[in-house]
Parts: sequence; C-alpha cells; structure tokens
Amino acid sequence: MRFLSLAITLAFSLTSAYGQTNPDRLKIEHLIGDFYVYTTYNTYEGDKTPAHGMYLVSNDGVALFDTPWDTTQFQPLLDSIKTRHHKNVVMCIATHWHGDRTEGLEYYKQQGIKTYTTSRTDELSKKNNKKRAEFLLNKDTTFTLGQYSFETFYPGEGHTLDNIVVWFSQEKILYGGCLIKGADAENLGYLGDANEAEYETTLKRVSEKCPHPKFILVSHHDWRNLNSLKNSIKLAKRLRAKKTRAMGFSMFNGRSKSL
Repeated sequence: MRFLSLAITLAFSLTSAYGQTNPDRLKIEHLIGDFYVYTTYNTYEGDKTPAHGMYLVSNDGVALFDTPWDTTQFQPLLDSIKTRHHKNVVMCIATHWHGDRTEGLEYYKQQGIKTYTTSRTDELSKKNNKKRAEFLLNKDTTFTLGQYSFETFYPGEGHTLDNIVVWFSQEKILYGGCLIKGADAENLGYLGDANEAEYETTLKRVSEKCPHPKFILVSHHDWRNLNSLKNSIKLAKRLRAKKTRAMGFSMFNGRSKSL
C-alpha cells in the first residue's frame, strides 16, 4: 500500500511536470483569447535579454510568429504548445533576418512546419549566413488560418532593411517585432543594420496602417504598455534630427577647410 501511494505520487509529479516550461528559459503568457506571448532569453552585451514572440491557436493549428532566440528551446516550445492546446504548430513567420527572429526556421522546417519570410529577408539571411525559410513572400500578404485572418506589412526600412509587422485588424493586435521598442526604451537599440534616416517615416506608416491597436507586441521590452509605438516614433525623430545636425556640421566643416 505504501509502495502504491509512492508510485501514485511520483506519477502525479511527472504528469504535472510534463509540458511545463522552465521560466528561466521559456515563459508563456496569455495575451487575449487564442493569442499567447512566449519569451526566451539570450545574452546581449553581457546581460540576459528577453526575446518575445507570439503564437495564435486556431481551429486548423497554431501559427508561430518568430522563433526562439535560445536554440535549446525550439522543441520545448512545440511540446508546451502541444500539451497546453492539443494542437500542432503548422506555420511560422519570421519578421526580419536577425538571429533572434530566424534562428529556429530550419529546425521547424525539418519538423514539417511551413516557414515564411519575405524575399528581402531571405536575401539578407543568405548574405549573412542566417537560417532561411521554405516559403518567400514577395508582397504584403493576408493569411487565413482557421477562424483567423492576419496581414504581413512591410512599412519600409527601420531596424533593418527588411523588417515587417503583422496586423490582426479584427482583434487590433499589432505584432511589431524588433522594429518597435518599448514605452520605457531610451533609444532604438542596435542600429548596425538600420536606416536611421527612414526609421521615423517607417514607424509612422505602421501607425497609419494599424490604427488604434489594443496590444502592441515588441521583441525586447515590456509589451504591456501601448505607448511603445508612440515612444519609438519620438526616439526615431530624435535620432533623425541628430543625424541631420551631424551631417550639416560635417558639410559646414568641409567647406570651411576648403576656403
């Protein structure tokens, strides 16, 4: 009897643990309805940095937006989704070519999941030896999965030359990826592949395309604050003004030397 009790306790513990995420490596939070935010982590400039993605549970399977940054969490994310929702991931869209968005594309392709990026992203992924998708989008595309529809939108160059957002017009959910920074961000983050001159204009196009969002999902900051897009536009405007002043000073200084 004692052995049976111990066996039951052990079985219950294993069942409870099955499919649960390790919050230090993978965290899943409910957004609204059938939408969920998942977070993995990596080290950036010496600090543990979160990378948020999203998934949508439909009647016809699960859509994944971007892939885990932590390469050890590709399968745990799939397992957690399967355990929690009893559905498989059937498609994955990466929003630009950086590794924190594309790292799992080849792995998911091998699992039979349809993977997508834009043609611009594929060109940059190939050039920079990053993971590539199976299917390429040559223009803004509307997807229908089960009872849901959503649109990919390329607003122009900003964080990278290829960054896209995903807009759920019915639910008013804007998946902004790394293009949009958090409401508390003090700068636009990594700009090594950015178009600093066009960043503000690109963000304004997002604002026009996706009016009155109820949720704005950003990659590396708090996604609960709706002021993220407004703050990003302000930061981009400040960056553009700084760049303009610097160019003006450089031109003036050059003319001075030629006199």
